[in-house]
Amino acid sequence: MILLCSNCLQIGIVRTNMKIKASDITIGGVMTALAMIFAYIESLIPIPVPIPGIKLGVANIAVIAVLYVLGSREAVIINLLRITLTAVLFGNFNSFLFSIAGGMLSLTVMIALKHTKKFSIVGVSVAGGAAHNIGQVTAAVFLMDTAAIYYYLPVLLIAGVVTGVVIGIVGGIVTQRVYPVILKNKN
Repeated sequence: MILLCSNCLQIGIVRTNMKIKASDITIGGVMTALAMIFAYIESLIPIPVPIPGIKLGVANIAVIAVLYVLGSREAVIINLLRITLTAVLFGNFNSFLFSIAGGMLSLTVMIALKHTKKFSIVGVSVAGGAAHNIGQVTAAVFLMDTAAIYYYLPVLLIAGVVTGVVIGIVGGIVTQRVYPVILKNKN
């Protein structure tokens, strides 16, 4: 529950009645750093596929693990931090725009599907991979002012499904390994 105080409203600060534990901040920091390291390493290793724009998306292993272990709010924060910091350190403004469009649409879809409790982590990841490509192609359409880029979407959707399966499987393994450790530290 969010409580607003009159002094806080004047300067735009919102206080919550939730306490943030140091262990949660530590885990969030580690997962953000891990996602950034994965993204950086992936940018250095070209995938031998003759189709431009296809990446495995290994940074999303950390994001999906956070979604399942810590929750939606933390996943949004870590994803935003990962996208912003990676763009500032290793990319440019265009890479930021493509990443934010794809990453946030992907995470929104994954959060919605996870909350239905009808999809496995692999199913959620597959939908996230597809949504990521839709978000990036849509950003490209607006930035380049041509809808012709949508013709490339079917190829990217196939790639998104394949990479979503891989990321979902690995994310599921990471979640199974990390969750007991986090649960132990919270008690």
